[in-house]
Amino acid sequence: MIHSAINTDRLLSRFLSYVQIDTTANPHASEYPSSSGQLELGRLLVQELLEMGLSDAVQDEHGLVWATVPATVESAPTILFNAHLDTSPESPGANVRPRVVRDYQGGDIPLQHNGEVIRESDCTALLNLLGHTLVITDGSTLLGGDDKAGVAAIMELAHYLVEHPEVPHGPVRVLFTCDEEVGHGALHMNLDRAAADAAYTLDGSGRAEVEAENFSADQISIQAIGNNIHPSIGKGRMVNALRGLAMLIAELPLDSLSPESTEGMEGFLHPYSISGGVAKAKADILLRDFDTQKLDQYAQLVAERADDVAGRIPGLRFEINRQAQYRNMADAIRKSPQVVDYALAAYRKMGLDPTEGKIRGGTDGAQFSAMGLPTPNLAVGQHNIHSVREFVSVDEMVSAVQHAIELLVLWGKA
Repeated sequence: MIHSAINTDRLLSRFLSYVQIDTTANPHASEYPSSSGQLELGRLLVQELLEMGLSDAVQDEHGLVWATVPATVESAPTILFNAHLDTSPESPGANVRPRVVRDYQGGDIPLQHNGEVIRESDCTALLNLLGHTLVITDGSTLLGGDDKAGVAAIMELAHYLVEHPEVPHGPVRVLFTCDEEVGHGALHMNLDRAAADAAYTLDGSGRAEVEAENFSADQISIQAIGNNIHPSIGKGRMVNALRGLAMLIAELPLDSLSPESTEGMEGFLHPYSISGGVAKAKADILLRDFDTQKLDQYAQLVAERADDVAGRIPGLRFEINRQAQYRNMADAIRKSPQVVDYALAAYRKMGLDPTEGKIRGGTDGAQFSAMGLPTPNLAVGQHNIHSVREFVSVDEMVSAVQHAIELLVLWGKA
């Protein structure tokens, strides 16, 4: 390997700083980005990028952060690295209190809040992390390693390249996006501005994994419309939308086609939010599958169940709105196989045995790929994401930076 050592202390310091900024995405916001913390973190990153000498670093009008590490090999392709600034709204993201566990020796890791524990039996990845430095939470919030581990790794990559001009590489684009967790990470991506030949998201778990296939995703918002009247005179007149919607959700598969019952290449329907009352009630349902055509089947299943429930409750009706979210990147990646080949080769150059994974979710890279910029996802040390038991391995984050350097060298020879 051409690099001698990554500045681990600086990488860790960056990460600890970033996770303490609340960047929780808000799925109900009308503004972009959906939370002010994303703008705050973006401003900090621009300042740090300028301080390390990247004079074009800027936060654009949409909150996206752009910068370029100049080429040391002018003829080499331009490669873009991306991570997202926001964190999931599925767990609390404010007042994150990170704690560093050095030289992890195995076993369960007790957290400080409400008896929360990271259990080795629930997270078998811990078996491979003996001796690692881990960053955990106090158990009251998520950590934000998804994707501030990626943000910190890309920042350290840029800093390393500035400090080591002997590394042969083409132009390196840095891009930090907003609102990935609510499906809007690519909303303001400008391919002309990126001007990249290939790209990689650093938004994966563990180490030495390349993900070039992901779920295709739609969302259904379904509204039940009933009739509200005082319950004392409700006989024959009240139509309870909330009850009807609950009946519909109960009719959806649980022992199959649900997150609780599927794994690997299996898709699912996932009702994840419900609100409302007697007059109107609303639920949101995720549709996910690696085979995009199956999303039509899942949507049809929801519609059929809605018709069935409405037929059993006179006066109840449903309004269904389906929105496309993102698509499997596999088709676009297959047209540019070298983006995966080089990533695998770079891991092997590090003496690692890489795996090719499939994402039971999505990344900004899925949308970049659909736009014409092939963008597989790379491991960056995330674990237990979207959970108060989330943690990262700093050793795996270091490995991600080392891998990005080796990857750039391979592209520099292309």
